[in-house]
Amino acid sequence: MTQATTPLRPITSEPAQNPIIVPLVIISPVRDESKYLRRTLDSIVAQTRRPIEWILVDDGSSDSTPDIIKEYTEKYPFIRLVHNANRGYRKLGGGVIVAFNFGKTHITHQDYQYIAKLDGDMSFGPLYIEHMLSKLQAMPKLASVSGKVYREERGKFIEERHLEEQVAGQFKLYRREAFEDIGGFIEHLAWDGIDIHEARLKGWQTLSYYDPDAWLWHHRIMGSSDRSLYVGRLRWGRGNWYMGYHPLYAIAAGINRMREKPYFIGGLLMIIGYFNAAIRGLPQYESEHFRRELKKWQLAKLRKAIGLHG
Repeated sequence: MTQATTPLRPITSEPAQNPIIVPLVIISPVRDESKYLRRTLDSIVAQTRRPIEWILVDDGSSDSTPDIIKEYTEKYPFIRLVHNANRGYRKLGGGVIVAFNFGKTHITHQDYQYIAKLDGDMSFGPLYIEHMLSKLQAMPKLASVSGKVYREERGKFIEERHLEEQVAGQFKLYRREAFEDIGGFIEHLAWDGIDIHEARLKGWQTLSYYDPDAWLWHHRIMGSSDRSLYVGRLRWGRGNWYMGYHPLYAIAAGINRMREKPYFIGGLLMIIGYFNAAIRGLPQYESEHFRRELKKWQLAKLRKAIGLHG
């Protein structure tokens, strides 16, 4: 990860005065998020562009998460709480999307134009939605967009590094037309990579970009919300296998992540997770065309990275 080299505007969370209501539906699957959820709620309430509907899906919380949400639903009618059946544990990846899709069935404003999946451990400034919608309106072929993601470490903001095409999974905002074109999110660990490449194959663009007024503050280290970072990195590697990564790209991705916590071992575990899944013959994403095109794209990225052409 790299430290922010350009200024980031401070995040404020005072409720917006006379916000403009926009045709955006946000769905947030949440489970035991009481530690950070108020920050996310306050960030949305502070937006200059407020969603027409925000559905928070309680996915079996055992803490005060539902009570916190209820406090806000009493003040802000656009915020709604729905309860999903408690499976008894936190299921990442596909489980999150199961909860997201459950939330979709509870949308009341069916004329929405944009849809977003938002995690319950994020903060962002009051102009975030305004800037994202402006980018979508300015780029007709832009399917999905996000600002860059940062986490705080020893008083400094460190960027969670992603390619420009990799929209932040923590706040993934889509143009409805594009979201429906790709068939929505798949219910698997690799959902937030597969969607990007499905959009690319269908002629759409995706973008994460730096904006000092529209950045995301992630209050957890990516992949740390279930048991441990080590388990998360193994899971990440399995997700890369499922998605259809080329072996060389899987190795390069792991080496790239060795510079992040947990240093070295995290990236190594990603590589181990990938090859362990390959050796065991675990299932992969069903579209052979997708996997083939993904490998071609990844090899082109690798050739560009090392200065080869053709």
